[in-house]
Amino acid sequence: MNDVLEGVLADLTAQSAELEQRVADLSDDQWREPTPAPGWDIATQIAHLAWTDEAATAAALSVGGDKEPWDELVLAAMSDPNHVVDKAALAGGQVPAVELLARWREARTALAEALRDVPHGEKMPWFGPPMSPTSMATARFMETWAHSLDVYDALVAAGLLEGVPEPTDRIRHVAHIGVRTRNFSFMARDLPTPSEEFRVVLAAPSGETWCYGPEEAAQTVTGSAYDFCLLVTQRINRADTDLVCLGADADAWLDIAQCFAGNPGEGRAAR
Repeated sequence: MNDVLEGVLADLTAQSAELEQRVADLSDDQWREPTPAPGWDIATQIAHLAWTDEAATAAALSVGGDKEPWDELVLAAMSDPNHVVDKAALAGGQVPAVELLARWREARTALAEALRDVPHGEKMPWFGPPMSPTSMATARFMETWAHSLDVYDALVAAGLLEGVPEPTDRIRHVAHIGVRTRNFSFMARDLPTPSEEFRVVLAAPSGETWCYGPEEAAQTVTGSAYDFCLLVTQRINRADTDLVCLGADADAWLDIAQCFAGNPGEGRAAR
């Protein structure tokens, strides 16, 4: 058993259950509440999570020889690379809520099983670089957490939720990806990557301190882990965070930080 993978999957299960608990009793009309993502309502957000879980499952199963579903997804993505994700989410969100919830439950259950079955040491294909099962589970946690925030914002705006749930130390997975994708943030914008490592020191929700990078690094980023995770998932404007940096490259990174694949996002306007 891969204890690290099991730990990430347990956190992913808990994060998904938290979101499902808050949408399961919504009426079909309430599933149409708009979220901060332009053109996406709550149903679209859930459909996107389901579709991506299904895609990741297909990728994992392809390692064992069941390549046809993954090959079909790749061909669809190649035929319309700029719109395949939006189209899948928008189409998937048109079904009744009960059907969409059932699809999402089935997709995330199948994903966990498929990731456990990937042979030790093997990597699975993806739309970017190949990924280990643990890396895929971590990425699925990051995206589930980020899209949950979009749903919660919609529910709060509609008066259906009093406030966004308090963050937990599960967000460490998001912080990890945020640090690891530093260079990607620059490359996504055709900018030169920094030549030196940064020291990143974050205050976890529990009060722990999470540290990344060499202690002697000349450039640093410090602040709350929650704000850092919001920033790297582009769910907050940098001006609304408590993050403090030292160094020109670190300062530039906080302006463009992006831990998700794809084209650079537009980010959020300052409050």
